[in-house]
Amino acid sequence: MFQNPGDHEIKDLLARSKTIAVVGLSDKPERDSYRVAQYMQEKGYRIIPVNPRVKEVLGEKAYPSLAAVPGPVDIVNVFRRSEEAAGVVKEALALKPAAVWLQLGVISEEAAALARERGVPLVMDRCLKIEHGRLLGS
Repeated sequence: MFQNPGDHEIKDLLARSKTIAVVGLSDKPERDSYRVAQYMQEKGYRIIPVNPRVKEVLGEKAYPSLAAVPGPVDIVNVFRRSEEAAGVVKEALALKPAAVWLQLGVISEEAAALARERGVPLVMDRCLKIEHGRLLGS
């Protein structure tokens, strides 16, 4: 049974991470993905939008897939349906991120098993913005 990393590990991950690829990032300000990415950007993180339907979000060039993302990524933040999470995690693991983060409501034991097999920490069913605010202050 999957268990999220503890607060100490999550806090450490957030403190040492600089770049977040956001899969499913919308260019609509009313969407949760946009609000979370905007908050993280305001906190000093570089946001990399991953969405084949948009060209740019929050002033950053968007990429159609994780495979198209250049350079290193610390956290892959996933805003996709639970049934799509395992496929996204497979793609994410090729980038060798410090962690994969499945947003609130995104739950996949298969995705968690894939990450565990590769030794990549995975946070599931938690909001990046909420956890950042709770652990590192807003």
